[in-house]
Amino acid sequence: MSSYQIGDRSFTSRLWVGSGKYPNFHVMQEALDASGAEIVTVAIRRTDLNDDSKDGFWANFDQEKYTILPNTAGCFDVKSAVTTARLGREATRSNFVKVEVIGDEKTLFPDNEGLLEACKILLKDGFIVLPYCIDEPVICRKLEDLGCHAVMPLAAPIGSGMGIRNPYNLKIIMEQCQLPVIVDAGVGTASDAAVAMELGSTAVLMQTAIAGADDPVKMARAMRLGIEAGRLAYEAGRIPMKLYATASSPLAGVIGA
Repeated sequence: MSSYQIGDRSFTSRLWVGSGKYPNFHVMQEALDASGAEIVTVAIRRTDLNDDSKDGFWANFDQEKYTILPNTAGCFDVKSAVTTARLGREATRSNFVKVEVIGDEKTLFPDNEGLLEACKILLKDGFIVLPYCIDEPVICRKLEDLGCHAVMPLAAPIGSGMGIRNPYNLKIIMEQCQLPVIVDAGVGTASDAAVAMELGSTAVLMQTAIAGADDPVKMARAMRLGIEAGRLAYEAGRIPMKLYATASSPLAGVIGA
């Protein structure tokens, strides 16, 4: 697949995956490998990044192979999101950050005002800022105007597995936004990933859909294939939808017709 830019870095894989919720580190390693991902998210508040033992995270994560994307999952206000991002940069030596400022504990929907404020601070701090946001074109435009390096609109509530709930909003975001659009949250299976790519998304981020599957390694491979199929279909250009049939083997031009 063709490459794309996030900040000053170029990537080929359009599947981004998380590092949490796996039954153990061995399954995580196998699933990451099967996914073909280059970017892997790490929840700073939920991972012990100080554990350098053989059973710790760093002993089981290949920093040479993957670009680590620290995130501020679990932060419900600007101060904790900014502090967590700074701690994440210190712990991982990564300038990338997925910014989450959650506004509602039940739905885990983002706090729009808090997100804008946190992103503004982190951009001044020199981060490559990738905000997790609602699937709403206006907030995506505001994030772009701030100078963010991508937007990450949700497909459905985090971990819900509901798939693409509002393809029309996502399509508008992709048409009006000049930044990479990473569809994030709510993907349940490979067909969801393919739909996101067919809409024109730059990439898709998922965690629960893979880690929570009965066989995470097989699901990671399925997601990889779904992403590749969806991207190829997008690049190929689908035929227009019509109300009535069009013969697939027309008689026009056939000798003797």
